[in-house]
Amino acid sequence: MAHPWLTGISGHHLAALVEELARPWEVAVEDQRYRVRGGVRKRAARAGARHRLVFVDRLAATLIHLRHDLPHAVLGLLFGVDRSTITRAIAQLRTLVAKRGYAALDCPGCVCAPLEDVFAYAHAEGAELRLGATEVQVRRPRAGRGGRRAFVSGKKKQNTMKATVVADYRGRTLWTDTRRPGRMPDATVARAEGIDACFRHFSEVEVLLDDGYLGLRRDHPGQALTPARKPNRSALPEFHERWRQHRHAHSSDRITVEHAQLGGDV
Repeated sequence: MAHPWLTGISGHHLAALVEELARPWEVAVEDQRYRVRGGVRKRAARAGARHRLVFVDRLAATLIHLRHDLPHAVLGLLFGVDRSTITRAIAQLRTLVAKRGYAALDCPGCVCAPLEDVFAYAHAEGAELRLGATEVQVRRPRAGRGGRRAFVSGKKKQNTMKATVVADYRGRTLWTDTRRPGRMPDATVARAEGIDACFRHFSEVEVLLDDGYLGLRRDHPGQALTPARKPNRSALPEFHERWRQHRHAHSSDRITVEHAQLGGDV
């Protein structure tokens, strides 16, 4: 289950993650037990039931879920445990993985955790970023729940949750935000995550965007780069041909963020 095709990372990288995250996970588990007990433990160390799913398997299950979006019940069947065990493991570890951030490809040892780190990395390395939104279908909220319509995506016509992804020119994921209801426009999500402020503080960073971020292009010309607008019908044929070539080139440069949305590297 730790094969790179499943987890998305090499065995060496997985071993480094285990060494880095094992101790914080143990501390988080003991903190939770302390709150449940209401004090220090009274039994001897290592007394009581053992974890049926060891830490390495918990990390592998979390990476597989994040990369392939497999249901918890399926992962429970693969690892030989109950679905609830997988649910608890993913809830614990995905937070630790998110806090760790993402490795920068052209800067060995650099890890981008908050969005400001990503823009600072791009400013220092002269890198051009790619930004896009990805939507994941979710169950329809029960009737009578407030804000039920907020999950209906105008693009997919389904109940979805939306997340913003920032990648580099090689398709390496550098940052992802929290999931938001699918009805929220892409540009609104980007502004809510503080991308406006990052554009102002890092005025030399360029970001490739799609047509869903025209508002950002208007507010930050020369930084937020979207495809050229379609010329008027009365325009000469060479203008239409130039527009098609520009959109094709822009799409080819930006396609790496679409690949990153399918499953980024941690």
